[in-house]
Amino acid sequence: SKVASIERWGASDQSEAIAGDSVGITLAEQIFVERGYVASHRDQAPIETNRFHADIFWIVHEPLLLGRPYDLRLATQEVKCEVVAMEQVVDSSTLEVSAGRRERLERNEVGRVTIQTRGPLVMDNYERIPQLGRFVIVDHGRICGGGTIFGGVYTDRSTETKSKNIFWVEGKITARDRALRMGHRGAVVWFTGLSGAGKSTLARALERELFLRGIHTYVLDGDNIRHGLNANLGFSPEDRVENIRRVSEVAKLMADSGVVTITAFISPYRMDRRRAREIALSGEAEFIEVFVDAPLEVCEARDPKNLYKKARAGQIREFTGIDAPYEAPEDPEIVVHTDRQSVEESVATILEQLLPRLRNVE
Repeated sequence: SKVASIERWGASDQSEAIAGDSVGITLAEQIFVERGYVASHRDQAPIETNRFHADIFWIVHEPLLLGRPYDLRLATQEVKCEVVAMEQVVDSSTLEVSAGRRERLERNEVGRVTIQTRGPLVMDNYERIPQLGRFVIVDHGRICGGGTIFGGVYTDRSTETKSKNIFWVEGKITARDRALRMGHRGAVVWFTGLSGAGKSTLARALERELFLRGIHTYVLDGDNIRHGLNANLGFSPEDRVENIRRVSEVAKLMADSGVVTITAFISPYRMDRRRAREIALSGEAEFIEVFVDAPLEVCEARDPKNLYKKARAGQIREFTGIDAPYEAPEDPEIVVHTDRQSVEESVATILEQLLPRLRNVE
C-alpha cells in the first residue's frame, strides 16, 4: 500500500516523519493492520522467517531448556518459540566458553542458539536495525532473558507464494474404504537417526517384507528426494526445515491414498518431526516414529559414503553429528539399536509393533 497522509496530534498534516516522531498514518488502501505489523519500503523489506540464530542472556534461576516452549517478544510482536539448538555457551562471570551440544542455559550464561517460532516473525540483524534485532524471552508473563539476532542467511517467508481462495476437496472414497479394499490402513512410518545408522537399509528391508505380505508400501529416501522435489535445498537449518515440511506433505498424501509410506531422513530437529506428525494426523493417517539408534562413533566407523570423513576434513559444512546437532526422539513408537541388532532383527522388531496397527481397519 501507499501512505495517503501522515497525522500528528494537535498539528496539521505533514508530508514526512523521522525517527522518534509519534504519528498516525492513513493508507491509500483499506487494510486491517494488527498489532505487531511492520511497515517498510518495498525495496528495503525486513526478513520474515520462523527460524534464526541469536545470542541469549539468561537472567532467572530456572534454566532455559532445549525444546521447551516460551513466548518471544520482538518490538510489538509476540509469538510462541523454542530453542532447537545450542551451539556455544559462555559463563558471564568467568568468561569460560563451552562449545558443543548443550540442552540447557543456566542463569547468567550467554548462549549462541537457534530459535524456531510457530509463526513467521518480522526481524532483522541487530547490527542493521537494532529495533528489529533484539527480543526478550517470556515464561508465564515473566521476562527470563534477552537476545540479539546475528547475521545469517534466513529463509524469507515473505517471498513464498501464498495461494488464496483455495479449498480442500474431499474425495468420494474414504480412508476406511481404501483400508477395507486393501486389507490395511495407510500410514507414515518415519525413520530418524544419524547418517550411517541404517535408516535407508532398514527402510528398504521393511518395504520388502511389507510387500511380501501384500501391503502397499513405498519408501521416500532422503537422497532420492533431493534429486528432484527438494533439489533446490541445501543443508542449512532453514533448508532442513523446508526439506522435512515438503516430505511430510507428500507422505500425508500418499498415506491418504492407502499406501504405507516409509520415510528415511535424518530429520535432526524434534520440532520438525513433531510437525511431520501433526501434518500426518491432519490427514487422519497413522504416524509411527522409528528411532534408528546407533552411537556416533559406530556411524562414523561405518561411513558408507565417506561423509563423516569429509565433514571432519572441513569439506562438508553443517553435517549432523559433527558441526550440526541431532535431537534424539523423546518418545518414539519404535526403537531399534543397529549397533547390536542385525537388519533382520531390527525389521522383526518393527514388524511386531507395526503390523497390528496396519491391520486394524475398523
